[in-house]
Amino acid sequence: MIDLWDIPEAKEIYMIAGWRQWADAGSISSSLPQYLIETTQARKIGEIKTQGYYLFQFPGTHHLLRPVIRLKDGYRQELEKPKNEFYYCEDGDKGLVIFIGDEPHLNVDGYAEDFCQAVKSLSVQKVAALGGVYGSMPYDRDRHISCLYSLGHMKEELETYAMRFSEYEGGVTIGGYLVDAAEHENIQMIDCYAFVPAYDFTPEETVRPQGFQLENDFKAWFDVMNRLNHYFGLSIDLGDLEEKCLEMVDALDNKVAEMSNELPQLNIDEYFAQLDANFEEMSFNPLSDVWDSGLEGLDDLFESLDD
Repeated sequence: MIDLWDIPEAKEIYMIAGWRQWADAGSISSSLPQYLIETTQARKIGEIKTQGYYLFQFPGTHHLLRPVIRLKDGYRQELEKPKNEFYYCEDGDKGLVIFIGDEPHLNVDGYAEDFCQAVKSLSVQKVAALGGVYGSMPYDRDRHISCLYSLGHMKEELETYAMRFSEYEGGVTIGGYLVDAAEHENIQMIDCYAFVPAYDFTPEETVRPQGFQLENDFKAWFDVMNRLNHYFGLSIDLGDLEEKCLEMVDALDNKVAEMSNELPQLNIDEYFAQLDANFEEMSFNPLSDVWDSGLEGLDDLFESLDD
C-alpha cells in the first residue's frame, strides 16, 4: 500500500505530518503542511494508496463522505478523492518530509502500519504530527501548545519547548493513534496540538449565537513551526508567517472594535479584558534566537562606531 519513487539520501531526515481530520482547529493539520509544501517548493516523492481505507457513503448521510466533483458544461474539471502524499525538501544538509493525508474511515491499524513503514523506509529520525483544538484565549498572545510523545525518554528534551504534556481522555485523533503505533515500532513521534481562539459572546437570555473562531490561525502556525524548527534543527524561513500574524491581529482588532460598537449589550471589551487577565502565556524563546539577535545588535554597534 506504500508507493515511494524517490528515497532521500540526506544524513538527517525529519517529518511533519498533517491530515484533513477531526482535530483541525485553525486549519493547523490540513493547511499548514500544504503551506510548507508550497513555500519550500517540496517535491512529491510518494504516497499511501487509498484502497480499503475510505467509505463512499454511510447510511443516513448524503454528502458527508462522498468525494467532491466539479463540473463545467457537463465535463469533469476535478474529482477530489482521498489522498495521502509524501513531499520532500532539503534544508542545508538535512531533509524534511512533509506528509498531508485524509484520516482513514476504515482499517486504521493497516493505515498506521503503512505510515510507520513509510517513516522507516524514508529513514526519518523524528516525526511531528499536527492538530488543533478550539478554546477561549486572547487572539494576540502566544498559543498554548500541547503534546504527546511515543517514547518515554523523549520527555526530558520536550520539556525545553514550552509545551504542555496532554492529560486528555476521550476519543482518539489520528495523530494520537499513530503515536501509539510509533511506540511499538520504536519511532520517535510527537503529536502537537495548538489551542486556537474561539469566542462565544452570547448572553444567557439570547438564543441567537454571537461569536467567531479563527479558521486559519497563522499565529498558531507560527508558534508550532517555531518549536519544530528548533526541535529538528531546521532553518525554515518563518518571516512570511510573522507578517501573516500581524495582519491577522490587525484584522481581528478591527473586527472586535466593530462588534463592540454595534453590539454594546454583549460587553465584548469586558469579555476580552477578563480573558487577558486570566491568561497565562507560554512563550517559546530559544536561547539561540536571543544570541543571534544579540550578535546582530553588536554588528550594528560596530558599524556605527566605524562610521
